[in-house]
Amino acid sequence: MYLVLGEKPSVAQALAKVLGAKERKDGYLEGNGWIVSWCLGHLAEYVSPEVYDEKYQKWEFSELPILPEVWELSVAKDKKKQFEVLKKLLNRSDVEYVVNGCDAGREGELIFKRVYDLSGSRLPVKRLWISSLEDSAIREGFAQLKDGNDYKNLCEASVCRAKADWLIGMNATRAFTTKYYKRLVVGRVQTPTLAMLVERGNQISQFQKEKYFNVHLDCDGLEVVKEKIFDQTEAQRIKTACHGASAVVEKAVSTEKSMQSPKLYDLTTLQRESNRYYGYTAKETLDFTQSLYEKKLVTYPRTDSQYLTEDMGQTAETVIRLACEVFGFASVYPTEPDIKRVMDNKKVSDHHAIIPTAEIEGARLSELSKGERDILLLVAARLLCATAQKHIFMETEVTVACAGEHFTAKGKVVREQGWKAVEAAFRQLQGMKNSGAGESATLPPVQEGTVIENVAAGVTEHFTSPPKPYSEDTLLSAMETVGNKDFEEGTEKKGLGTPATRASIIEKLVSSGYAVRKGKQILPTAGGADLISVLPEYLKSAAMTAEWENRLLLMEKGQLESGEFLHDITELIGRMLAECESISPEETSRFHPREEIGKCPVCGNSVYEGKKNFYCSDRGCSFSLWKENRYLSGMRKQIDKEMAEDLLREGRTHVTDFYSQKTGKNFTADLILEVVDGRANFRLEFPKRKGKPKGKGNR
Repeated sequence: MYLVLGEKPSVAQALAKVLGAKERKDGYLEGNGWIVSWCLGHLAEYVSPEVYDEKYQKWEFSELPILPEVWELSVAKDKKKQFEVLKKLLNRSDVEYVVNGCDAGREGELIFKRVYDLSGSRLPVKRLWISSLEDSAIREGFAQLKDGNDYKNLCEASVCRAKADWLIGMNATRAFTTKYYKRLVVGRVQTPTLAMLVERGNQISQFQKEKYFNVHLDCDGLEVVKEKIFDQTEAQRIKTACHGASAVVEKAVSTEKSMQSPKLYDLTTLQRESNRYYGYTAKETLDFTQSLYEKKLVTYPRTDSQYLTEDMGQTAETVIRLACEVFGFASVYPTEPDIKRVMDNKKVSDHHAIIPTAEIEGARLSELSKGERDILLLVAARLLCATAQKHIFMETEVTVACAGEHFTAKGKVVREQGWKAVEAAFRQLQGMKNSGAGESATLPPVQEGTVIENVAAGVTEHFTSPPKPYSEDTLLSAMETVGNKDFEEGTEKKGLGTPATRASIIEKLVSSGYAVRKGKQILPTAGGADLISVLPEYLKSAAMTAEWENRLLLMEKGQLESGEFLHDITELIGRMLAECESISPEETSRFHPREEIGKCPVCGNSVYEGKKNFYCSDRGCSFSLWKENRYLSGMRKQIDKEMAEDLLREGRTHVTDFYSQKTGKNFTADLILEVVDGRANFRLEFPKRKGKPKGKGNR
């Protein structure tokens, strides 16, 4: 018997169908010598700190850093039943080996490894690596199973990524939360992403718009312009000088230009265009595409490549023909597709670009959800655009001189629509207006040296615009390219996160309350801005986090040891804690404006409330009233704010609920403050008072 573990039930069912495992059991399928089961995504996660030691239940800065020596995993309650099924299967004596059939990528390796390790299995591991759930792709994949050890570097990178996220998240979140008395959630990737949102928000809020002027000339039907004159007097001078004067055409040049067809979709580009066309979030797009993948209609979605491998020519031809027939593009698509331009083995790592599969022939598209239909059409149209001819146009540039000033105009005339004919047909199918890209107004024919008499001049008023807020489209683009300029030429760049994780990063920011969606825009909240305002640059630096992603890539290639990676992470945590240690009391009260409790009896400066004491604002003064102290602990009493105010104002406070260990009863007394050598000492007095005590009855 051979065991196969898929990532989800739907994937496992597709594998089982091809393998002939048709008999349904509790949590798996069996038949034809195969057992096929599934992991339900991430079955196991690293445990929280308090599992390692009960002392971590209470968040204390003094207990940091938390650095597990042996990493422990736990299974989510709602997934324990399926884990028990997998554990039994992984330890069955009649199973020769197990096939890792989880998604072919870093996360798939991690999902499988955690289940395998927790089960205690010793079965040999083989790896199924496919980019499509079509029957033919599955059969080919099982015919070419790889040894699990071939992916040990990828697996190690996945483990290190998870450990790094845990270490930074747990330590930084607890450190800044305990220092600022406010829950501040820090994430290795989500925090730099939030920093980009906050920076853009600051650029917009601090933007000072400037007025500028354009001077226009009407040269006998030819409209030319001199742009962005920030001095109104100068603009009016130019207008006055030119109005009614003669002008001469100094330059009239027409150049044939072309616009190359776009590349195929990787996941990030698909998510961006889906957001631009339909307003779908990155997560919605991933979910729709994943569903189409599981229905065998598109290839594997979590890819960072925009190319096909060089052995996919016939596959591409078949799918192009079917896409034209199924979606009605045949009339606008060329007879000879340029498939070679989208094939490059060097630009395909784990998976090729996202394209439709041959299963679209005969598929009941009407049974798909609207989101699935939209994404499938988008992927099909992109395949056709990417393999169509260039878009060719003539661009004319005219320069006109008048009264010593130069004015310009540009125009375009389309010669060959090329791939833009497919784009226009796609937009028409979706009921969208044509974008008009490359369709600038046609200029009237002019010749160099032509003189135009009595031109009309005018001035228009404009304002500079602030940067636009991020949309899901532009944020994904920024995440993908951030830090690229900091890497050497030729370095493979990963940006913030990976195509598989960027959607979840954005969702975490929204669910945590650090960002909010407003239409297509993603905006930082006040809480998000607060978090970024207190963090050191290295925790919010997108470039540094992009460098961590690049180092994980080196690990995947076997060019970096996991120990070195994690050592650098722990060094970063040590640096962070050392800096947190030196944060001033004034800074830690940033989110909780301090209220003066009273005056220091030693130096006369203000006394404020801290987490554990009432402290003098003069850092050189040693006076403080500790909420918990040895003198009062035996009487089961702590100094509260009201008591501290009395002690600082009057030197005494009346308390009715001191506890006597001798009698086992409460008693009443005055607590007296005496300052000796700048430090607080206490004693009790038992005044003979009658009547109601002054407002201190229930401490």
